[in-house]
Amino acid sequence: MRRVLHGDVSTAARALLAATPGSRAALVARLLREAEAADRFRGASGRAHPLWGNGSLMSAAMAYPRAREPYLDDREYAACLVMVLEGLIARAEV
Repeated sequence: MRRVLHGDVSTAARALLAATPGSRAALVARLLREAEAADRFRGASGRAHPLWGNGSLMSAAMAYPRAREPYLDDREYAACLVMVLEGLIARAEV
């Protein structure tokens, strides 16, 4: 996966926010896997993956419905941001 920027995290969190609460943990794991796969595809082919984009977390999240970005004091959005950040931390620990 390409290096992660603030926009990647917020876009992924917006995808989680649009999903049902019970499916969010699986979705964050899927987004990370798809961003990784897209980055490998880009490295091998020199092109963006047709479904998951250029290997960034943002481009993987853009393949899913996304909620409008609320303010940071929105409790549910903040929880989605935390889920994305925890997924990134767990990925970095492997």
